[in-house]
Amino acid sequence: MFRDMPPMTTPVLSVRNLTVEIPTRRGILRPVDGVSLDIAAGETLGVVGESGAGKSMTGNAVIGLLEPPARIAGGEVHLKGARIDTLPPEAMRRIRGKRIGMIFQDPLTSLNPLLTVGDQLTETIRVHLGLGEAEAQARAIALLDEVGIPAARQRIGSYPFEFSGGMRQRVVIALALCAEPELVIADEPTTALDVSVQAQILALLKRLCRERGLAVMLVTHDMGVIAEAADRVAVVYAGRLAEIGPVREVIQNAAHPYTAGLMASTPLASLGQRRLRQIPGAMPRLDALPEGCAFHPRCDRADAPCRRDPAPTVSGCGGRAACWYPLVQAAGEDVA
Repeated sequence: MFRDMPPMTTPVLSVRNLTVEIPTRRGILRPVDGVSLDIAAGETLGVVGESGAGKSMTGNAVIGLLEPPARIAGGEVHLKGARIDTLPPEAMRRIRGKRIGMIFQDPLTSLNPLLTVGDQLTETIRVHLGLGEAEAQARAIALLDEVGIPAARQRIGSYPFEFSGGMRQRVVIALALCAEPELVIADEPTTALDVSVQAQILALLKRLCRERGLAVMLVTHDMGVIAEAADRVAVVYAGRLAEIGPVREVIQNAAHPYTAGLMASTPLASLGQRRLRQIPGAMPRLDALPEGCAFHPRCDRADAPCRRDPAPTVSGCGGRAACWYPLVQAAGEDVA
């Protein structure tokens, strides 16, 4: 189930202290607050958290798809060492689709219902790779075949509504891979699919990541998806990074109480109990964040520093969790 992290190389994606702000009448909201992460070639980083945690907003900020008035207010985003968060919109549009591919939750929002899947694939290929029509169509057929569309040569003339949900998501994956990107951001790519189809899509993403050397940011709320598909995991809470580390270590020995709560609330962890365990309370609204650590009202380990001082950053606390009282030390030893 678990895969070890690949050897450290120059990151394909490097995010440093990323902050996103939304001005409102009640003040400035920060759905992303000082997030830092790296993704290497051939690596899948899972970004997980509850709804409203800031995981999708982080992905949108990386690819330059924030909806005004949301804006990047601080930090840097680098793609293969080159800064991209300060690029003008037209330059960012050229990167999006060519060097960064996108896979969204609902394939119908990514596919034009009035065009055949072949038209959409070939148009993307011709725009980003400059191929002729015949070459682009041949590449489109090869991509459909690669992602598991049966009889790809015959189905290339079909419209999106003629495919099942799982097949449409495979088409979207093919669309994301058209221009041979270095990075793919997959935002809840399996949520709308049946469980058996989810497993197929995750297996497909893992295979493509391995064979093509892609860097993948996999955004999800499902720890089961993370365990199955990711090499490392970044746990996000109220816009901040709560914990980051190899999947095996984080799932087996969670350091942040929030991560431990997410793991305890899964069906496998609650096996034999009448009800699933749950984290008490709810994530605070961005305009009503508590003093100190944002998680402290829901945490049974909270003490005076947690209620008074903001939680430390992951890099600043000498471990892998942004917590004053982590469950395990950086070396994996239990904390008393």
